[in-house]
Amino acid sequence: MTPTTPPNYADSLTQALRSDFFPPIEPFETGILPLDDIHTMYFEQSGNPKGVPVLFLHGGPGSGASAAHRQFFDPAFYRIVIFDQRGAGRSTPLGETRNNTTPLLVEDIERLRTKLGIARWVVFGGSWGSTLALAYAEHHPHAVMALVLRGIFLCRQSEVDWFLYGMRNVFPEAWHALVSHLPADEHKDILHAYHRRIHDPDPKVHLTAARAWSIYEGSCSTLLPNPGVVANFGSDRVSLGLARMETHYFVHDIFLPPNFLLDNIDRVRHIPTTIVQGRYDMVCPIVSAGDLARAFPEADYQIVPDAGHSAFEPGIRARLIETMERLKARLGR
Repeated sequence: MTPTTPPNYADSLTQALRSDFFPPIEPFETGILPLDDIHTMYFEQSGNPKGVPVLFLHGGPGSGASAAHRQFFDPAFYRIVIFDQRGAGRSTPLGETRNNTTPLLVEDIERLRTKLGIARWVVFGGSWGSTLALAYAEHHPHAVMALVLRGIFLCRQSEVDWFLYGMRNVFPEAWHALVSHLPADEHKDILHAYHRRIHDPDPKVHLTAARAWSIYEGSCSTLLPNPGVVANFGSDRVSLGLARMETHYFVHDIFLPPNFLLDNIDRVRHIPTTIVQGRYDMVCPIVSAGDLARAFPEADYQIVPDAGHSAFEPGIRARLIETMERLKARLGR
């Protein structure tokens, strides 16, 4: 479908106010959900306990969620559910790849929905979160009342190749910093070279490699340089979870058949869906969002003309919050 043009935020006081985050809030519940004999899942609920449930799916895979992610949603209206996926964030063990696949993550979401007594919820995810949101919705369409997807990643080989080699054309400094940790004869297979190092048992090896991998992604995630974003990607918890999970999932083609998400899109075309994509997203380039929009013409496809990848880019942030505000009329009780 033809993407929508940028809204005029000055037309509405409400839209203007909602172009920034909602105030910080604390959860009204936090918990640990045992998943199997290896993994436990951290989850939290905030906002209105009787509100419309919305599930936030973080990116990566492996980056984990943060307190700022609660602020995309009006806490008076939404019951905000956030969790850290297997091997990520506050879930344990951090960086664990055993029993860690996309089908298991989909099962984890269903287990959490059942535990919380939620019949249906809005599913909101960006980057890898958009991948997981589509996979979950295609497996459990009955449980999804709306989808909000940002920075589309379909995990096709072309997208992984772009991440590892294509971004060099726009961010050569970041790419050269990434490959500087590898001997020249390994530059043609960056994924497996980093996978070996990131999964090495020696912390001196895997922490150094994980930080280099994660900083590479963070450095390419915003339209303009953002040292705060890069510093977050370089922290031990984010970098180890992100690098371990990304290389694990990329090596295994995200544990789904090739082109699974587009091949099964008919399962979700009845679900109200918004796609928000930065024009200059280098991590998840716009070609994937365009392919999804053509396969899913019922979706509201919104291109942000002055944004890169990060959900915290001003234009991306404003469009996501506006989308959640507009959903109130559809979902109001």
